[in-house]
Amino acid sequence: MSVNNSSNVFLDSVPSNTNRFQVNVINESHESSAAADNTDPPHYEETSFGEEAQNRFRVSFRPGKQECYDNFLQNGETAKTDASFHAYDSHTNTYYLQTFGHNTVDAVPKIEYYRNTGSVSGPKVNRPSLLEIHEQLAKNVAVAPGSADRVANGDGMPGDDQAENKEEEDKSGAVKFGWVKGVLVRCMLNIWGVMLFIRLSWIVGEAGIGLGVIIIGLAVTVTTITGLSTSAIATNGYVRGGGAYYLISRSLGPEFGGSIGLIFAFANAVAVAMYVVGFAETVVDLLKESDSMMVDPTNDIRIIGSITVVILLGISVAGMEWEAKAQVILLIILLIAIANFFIGTVIPSNNEKRSRGFFNYQASIFAENFGPSFTKGEGFFSVFAIFFPAATGILAGANISGDLEDPQDAIPRGTMLAIFITTVAYIGVAICVGACVVRDATGNMNDTIISGMNCNGSAACGLGYDFSRCQHEPCQYGLMNNFQVMSMVSGFGPLITAGIFSATLSSALASLVSAPKVFQALCKDNIYKALQFFAKGYGKNNEPLRGYILTFVIAMAFILIAELNTIAPIISNFFLASYALINFSCFHASYAKSPGWRPAYKIYNMWVSLFGAVLCCAVMFVINWWAAVITYVIEFFLYIYVTYKKPDVNWGSSTQALSYVSALDNALELTTVEDHVKNFRPQCIALTGGPMTRPALLDITHAFTKNSGLCICCEVFVGPRKLCVKEMNSGMAKKQAWLIKNKIKAFYAAVAADCFRDGVRSLLQASGLGRMKPNTLVIGYKRNWRKAPLAEIENYVGIIHDAFDFEIGVVIVRITQGFDISQVLQVQDELEKLEQERLALEATIKDNDSEEGSGGIRGLFKKAGKLNITKTPSKKDSSINTIQSMHVGEFNQKLVEASTQFKKKQGKGTIDVWWLFDDGGLTLLIPYILTLRKKWKDCKLRIYVGGKVNRIEEEKIAMASLLSKFRIKFADIHIIGDINIKPNKESWKVFEEMIEQYRLHESCKDLTTAEKLKRETPWKITDAELEAVKEKSYRQVRLNELLQEHSRAANLIVLSLPVARKGSISDWLYMAWLEILTKNLPPVLLVRGNHKNVLTFYS
Repeated sequence: MSVNNSSNVFLDSVPSNTNRFQVNVINESHESSAAADNTDPPHYEETSFGEEAQNRFRVSFRPGKQECYDNFLQNGETAKTDASFHAYDSHTNTYYLQTFGHNTVDAVPKIEYYRNTGSVSGPKVNRPSLLEIHEQLAKNVAVAPGSADRVANGDGMPGDDQAENKEEEDKSGAVKFGWVKGVLVRCMLNIWGVMLFIRLSWIVGEAGIGLGVIIIGLAVTVTTITGLSTSAIATNGYVRGGGAYYLISRSLGPEFGGSIGLIFAFANAVAVAMYVVGFAETVVDLLKESDSMMVDPTNDIRIIGSITVVILLGISVAGMEWEAKAQVILLIILLIAIANFFIGTVIPSNNEKRSRGFFNYQASIFAENFGPSFTKGEGFFSVFAIFFPAATGILAGANISGDLEDPQDAIPRGTMLAIFITTVAYIGVAICVGACVVRDATGNMNDTIISGMNCNGSAACGLGYDFSRCQHEPCQYGLMNNFQVMSMVSGFGPLITAGIFSATLSSALASLVSAPKVFQALCKDNIYKALQFFAKGYGKNNEPLRGYILTFVIAMAFILIAELNTIAPIISNFFLASYALINFSCFHASYAKSPGWRPAYKIYNMWVSLFGAVLCCAVMFVINWWAAVITYVIEFFLYIYVTYKKPDVNWGSSTQALSYVSALDNALELTTVEDHVKNFRPQCIALTGGPMTRPALLDITHAFTKNSGLCICCEVFVGPRKLCVKEMNSGMAKKQAWLIKNKIKAFYAAVAADCFRDGVRSLLQASGLGRMKPNTLVIGYKRNWRKAPLAEIENYVGIIHDAFDFEIGVVIVRITQGFDISQVLQVQDELEKLEQERLALEATIKDNDSEEGSGGIRGLFKKAGKLNITKTPSKKDSSINTIQSMHVGEFNQKLVEASTQFKKKQGKGTIDVWWLFDDGGLTLLIPYILTLRKKWKDCKLRIYVGGKVNRIEEEKIAMASLLSKFRIKFADIHIIGDINIKPNKESWKVFEEMIEQYRLHESCKDLTTAEKLKRETPWKITDAELEAVKEKSYRQVRLNELLQEHSRAANLIVLSLPVARKGSISDWLYMAWLEILTKNLPPVLLVRGNHKNVLTFYS
């Protein structure tokens, strides 16, 4: 089969539209001469896939054959062309043509299927479920008009169009930025700070051109690696608002994201104050020069800073569009200022500038300034610490990710280009200023070299100036002494001042926008519930006005303090901590090897990202060690807080992926290790049904498996397969969530089977993974066995036989009230629903009261509605009271209390262990593990074993020796020497009455009648069987007497489970044994191991 995609296949074809199916219809008539003469290979339908919400089909025809296909039949009906086909026409069979021209409801791949609910980029559409395409078509497709078309194409119902259009309108009204305006401009403005104009010349003077370029290169290495990591994370899926917080939280999870998000937002808010104060200080310096001070320097900074931040807040609140325009204007001013510097380096210097150390480009100056000349107290790392904040600001574009048209394209392109341009500018300025200006200059035009004077060999001396006295006394000019070197070198000095203003104001504006955006994203995720108030947005751009006000308050507070020298290093470290976590996020996501990690940006390496994370942490300590410690302490505290609160979010983080990989690796590694008796632990399958329906059974199992063994809560769904599977699948997640909510460390598993025994048999064989397979079956005692149908008893006893066949230990738990509280839960659910209805009706009445009209017909109708509504809740109230009174007995307070008895702390008491038969030690191990638990630690072990009457002391000593070798503490040991004597007549009579209705009594009947009864009721207890096991029956009855005598006051009894030999003991007799053995006792655990050692005294 071939598919011809050439355009000449179609005649009279419509303009190509890649968003619709192109269906080329083939003439199937064998009588067509044209078809007979056509030697070309057959042409089939052509398809092209698009991203529109609705995909219709077009019909095209062979050359010259359009008339033959004007009315073609598909399944007996005339197919409609594109002009007449309606998007929701499912009354005919033609809609099936929309998927490859075949009669199918399978949908083609579309982007709408993969969107999240509530996606801002478009509506989410549900594809046909597997059930819909697997079951019969008539039952799943032709249910309602329009449903089939929705299933075939993935379109929503007609009502969904309105929601989609509304979404598109909202989206089109919002202001979105491209990569230049949204990322490149912001990053360049944030990276180019005042450091460029007033500190870079000093750094070159201290470190020299060579080390100065290395310092710039080292800082840029950190930012470049972080930029690559940011680009990789940003292109691994749709990026919403929140910038660094969003990237980190979606990669590493809410714990890391929540901790860094809060301090990153705070750092941006304080950075506003830092930049504004920098601007205010420059203005105050100008006021000093013109002798125009308002009050004093400190208060002038506060006044100017307060006015400035108010103006910046006004620009931000006006909208992102105004803020973006302001950023563009500031960038133009900044670029002009930088260009002004480079132009100034080639303008011939005058005598005044020469006296201040500026000689234009000179090779001698370049050579002299190439090496370092650190002054006292300065070194490479101290100079680096001063420069590094100038390289930050690379996240300015990512922080407004929610306002970008295409964050996945804009963030990598804009960020990396901004880093490149700003790096070139920094290096260019460093080299140029180092080649033009000497380190020290006096500023005195008379310090020239006179003929006959000895030259000290400096570059200035060779150029006719003697600045040698700067070696003995401080000078005011040169790279080392004058922070206004760039202003002096530039062609027009005031432009440098304008550049300083532009750099500070643009950085302040970017931080003033970033902080609320990041904070809003953090609050929307509801990680810190107390901050939910700030999640609300306003306007078409969802502006965080509340966040703006909070940022303004923080900034104003620090501006009024006017002491930012202490806080500045902490802020720099906050930013570096964010960079470190972004790099670590990229490494972690790569290392976790999750199939979901598929970044479109491929220029990254996981080990380079890890190196970047380590480098960021190192730089934090280089800049300021105590600020780094404070940063780590704050982040650690927030991490612990978020971990403790456990926010209900699931972002598919790399932490989850790595947890899975680690668990898988550990499970595989475990399979290579042979089992050892020292490492044995009970790994249980507990037949609880739904875990909430038999909580006591789950609690006692969890008590000896928590933190030490595997526990699987299992449920078997019996009935028609289709219904069972549907019910099972719908409840899986809910029941596992219940276990997690109740802090029960267990798994939930379910199977659908034709009968209960088959389901349990499947669970016993298939549950677990590798070495983590169940070795113990825990089931509740069947209290209603006398009234239960035969099949249930056969299944129950058969399960025990199956467990022994699979060499799995068995634990049967019996409590007086039983385990099943499903009826109580059902009644509680009914009452909760009625209560919710009552509250909803009360709310409706309240709303009607507030909306009631003032008069007229409208008001009359509202009053009537109110009267009707008030009548209904009274009915409901009465029905609630009725139900409550009806179900008082059903609630069964004793049953509810019994269901929680193992949740409570057990007081001082005993766990009586009747270790009658050696099963490998499981009967002893389980109670020992229980005594290690907090709830059972006050209970002491009392050990009961059988023995000979004439050897009680010897056997007691032997047992004590064995237990001491096992290192199991015990309170007492009892040797029971009278187990095998006959029980008293009253007890035996109770047992006989118990089994009477299940006996065959064949010895009292003739042989023919007896054989017939055996054939008809093979499950009944024969006289021969009863006689053969009479001694065992005596033993069970006698044991109950002994249990009543010795253990009636125990908190828990652990007792060896009698084994029924297959084919010898009937099911009803075995159930009678279990009944008489555990009758009228405290909670009992009947335990039988698989007769393999689970205890050892060897090291």
